[in-house]
Amino acid sequence: MLRIDDLTKAFGRNKAVDAASIVVDKPVMIGIIGRSGAGKSTLLRMLNRLTDATSGAIMFEGQDVTQLRGAAKRNWQSQCAMIFQQFNLVPRMDVVSNVLHGTLNRRSTFATMFNLYPTEDIHRAIEILDRLGIAEHAPKRAEALSGGQQQRVAIARALMQDPKIILADEPIASLDPMNAQVVMQSLRDIHEQDGRMVIANLHTLDTARRYCDRVIGMRAGRIVFDGTPEQLTTGVARDIYGADETFSEAATSTEIETLSEEVAKLADIAESV
Repeated sequence: MLRIDDLTKAFGRNKAVDAASIVVDKPVMIGIIGRSGAGKSTLLRMLNRLTDATSGAIMFEGQDVTQLRGAAKRNWQSQCAMIFQQFNLVPRMDVVSNVLHGTLNRRSTFATMFNLYPTEDIHRAIEILDRLGIAEHAPKRAEALSGGQQQRVAIARALMQDPKIILADEPIASLDPMNAQVVMQSLRDIHEQDGRMVIANLHTLDTARRYCDRVIGMRAGRIVFDGTPEQLTTGVARDIYGADETFSEAATSTEIETLSEEVAKLADIAESV
């Protein structure tokens, strides 16, 4: 279904992504982990064609995505929806209009200028918001919502594109643990219920293990791990992050119970000092 062959992105002598190769034969949910600067975001941006590859190929259902230009490239970007860490919503625009922006690629310039949408698209946007549990916020400005709610609006906008692949670049990095779990469960439900491929860049190991079918680890632009969540041991994680034996998974956890335990430990240490 998706094949990436020796994909490389170089900025001068520095290779942000170095000869990455991945084969995905069916829709799955994939988590990509690694420290900041490992090349995770650049890889997703090349998949979506927001950034051009220096070399290598991206094949999707037999088509070389790296060679697409003009309308064909825009069509690919509608099939390969992108969700960003900072939501990329229009803050002063109402929620349902933000979701409807997912249809911009198939609307005329005139309709876009005057914010005209078919009734069926408006109904579909509200249905998607209802599916994500935020339909009651449809008339509100996006800026009035919490971070977790805004990220669900961004997911709804992506679903309006009816994509085959959803790419999520650090979708929970700026969210609290409770909202992080809600957003990740939303992405998991979309994968399971719609049969869509989801590829998400993640910072937390427990999130990758809990929600993903497959985990890819990147270090210094290269893929150094590709396996199941069960194979992602603490030792493997240390290797991916280039850490020593002091590496603690709990410090990056999104599990509320784990975080509470860590806070309690820190409080005990502070008291003893």
